[in-house]
Amino acid sequence: MRHLATLWLLVALAACGAAAPGPTVIDFWAMGREGEAVQLLLPEFERRHPGLRVRVQQVPWSAAHEKLLTAFAGDSLPDVFHLGNTWLPELVALRALAPLDAWLPGSIELTGQAFFAGLFATQVFDGHAYGLPWYVDTRLLFYRQDRLAEAGFSAPPRTWAEWVTAMERIQARAGPGRDRRNAHAIYLPMDEWEPPVILALGLGASLLKDQDRYGNFRDTRFRRAFEFYTGIFDRGLAPALGQSQIANLYQDLARGRFAMFITGPWNIGELRRRLPAESFALWRTAPMPQPEAPAPGSAKPGVSIAGGASLVVSRRSPHAEAAFRLVEYLCDGAQQLRFYRATGDLPARRDAWIAGDLETDPLVEGFWEQMQHLRATPAIPEWERIASGIKRAAEAVVRHEQTIDEAVTTLDVATDAILEKRRWLMSRATPPRAAGAR
Repeated sequence: MRHLATLWLLVALAACGAAAPGPTVIDFWAMGREGEAVQLLLPEFERRHPGLRVRVQQVPWSAAHEKLLTAFAGDSLPDVFHLGNTWLPELVALRALAPLDAWLPGSIELTGQAFFAGLFATQVFDGHAYGLPWYVDTRLLFYRQDRLAEAGFSAPPRTWAEWVTAMERIQARAGPGRDRRNAHAIYLPMDEWEPPVILALGLGASLLKDQDRYGNFRDTRFRRAFEFYTGIFDRGLAPALGQSQIANLYQDLARGRFAMFITGPWNIGELRRRLPAESFALWRTAPMPQPEAPAPGSAKPGVSIAGGASLVVSRRSPHAEAAFRLVEYLCDGAQQLRFYRATGDLPARRDAWIAGDLETDPLVEGFWEQMQHLRATPAIPEWERIASGIKRAAEAVVRHEQTIDEAVTTLDVATDAILEKRRWLMSRATPPRAAGAR
């Protein structure tokens, strides 16, 4: 009997031990270098939520898209993950993401008014928010203020005409006897789709038509933007090169090979790290120039794309509410400011900018102005494939393999083929649409 009593006691103790609750573990996939930097913010989150722990997996951007789709197919997505906001439409269409509406009304300051409006709009489909903006990746004009001053400009160009004049003067000042093949006004890598799209959006072009079912690249506004973009290369103001054909961009910038380039906020940190201090001090940012002169009394700049990164919750997460608490924490203004100071990734929240005096930083203030003037790319799952086609079309024109008319016609035909399944689905049911989409 003594042995039997001892056995029952051991069983009871084991049962009590098994029933003791442990912390809830939130699996979080963060892409690129952000996966390392975000871990600096997590101890404070776990202190505020004693029953929660965060397990981070760092995923290279080059493998992220395929890894997410594979995880979705295998029902193994993490609770929370980080992605570029142009991927949101695809994952919403797959029903991979949890709508955040149930938590947003009770969340502290997590409303559309807290974020830059153009960024928050990229998170909303059919009136439901599926993500929250984490940081800004919009693009604008970086320029050397000394080279611009030498060209007779005391301020960055505000119109396309001023921009061309500035670039031509900068190019002319390369001086006689200098090899101008190795000195250009601007660097525009041909393997990026963003610059021609930004220019087209500045003209009010609608890249797709008929509820995003067909390409609209033969439209006169897109064609004019394409002509302006390729004309920069035709004038010799930019070299006809891709990113892989530049051995070391930052050495070239330090040597003065380029006076301008269109890029995003990640390059603020890169310039700071890679350029000599005296060279870095010469760089400034400005919003994209307008196609036409603004109305008298108006200082409105051109538009740029609403690029950025989002945080989302998996629809099948067993810890959805805890997962949202992590998203809520990381998207708080104070944490976005901490993250900016650790990474250089610009906050998506207005209050973080104001608290950090970022809008008055000489190399950042151009982004503050640009963030008030954003347009989203089409919110459809097929956008990445269409964007690749835009890049190929632009390169074909720059290399004189096609005329502009041939390129935009080919682009429309290829886009219509990509969107064939979308048209078939829409003939049977209406898919989720982004806020403000045409």
